[in-house]
Amino acid sequence: MGLAVGEMGKRGHSVTKREMKPRPASRKGRLSKRIKMVREVVRDVVGYAPYEKRLVELLRVGRDKRALKVAKKKLGTHKRGKAKREEMGAVLRAQSAKKKA
Repeated sequence: MGLAVGEMGKRGHSVTKREMKPRPASRKGRLSKRIKMVREVVRDVVGYAPYEKRLVELLRVGRDKRALKVAKKKLGTHKRGKAKREEMGAVLRAQSAKKKA
């Protein structure tokens, strides 16, 4: 039958892959409607953390790179820092749109 030679994934004994139902762990991190609503309520009640206010201030004066460095230092990784900078940028844009209206 199948010999252990050839391309990766096509070598060895040929078998048919079983169709497994998704495990609960594959849902980890997915945002539900309820959790989204709860987070919005909490954000309205408690407001922003001091470092988040600092990020907004830095973005307001155009110090994007400095804002990323501050966020990265607080959150631990480059990816999280970039996400937080984008989030605070969206907050800043929403504030300026609210003032214009």
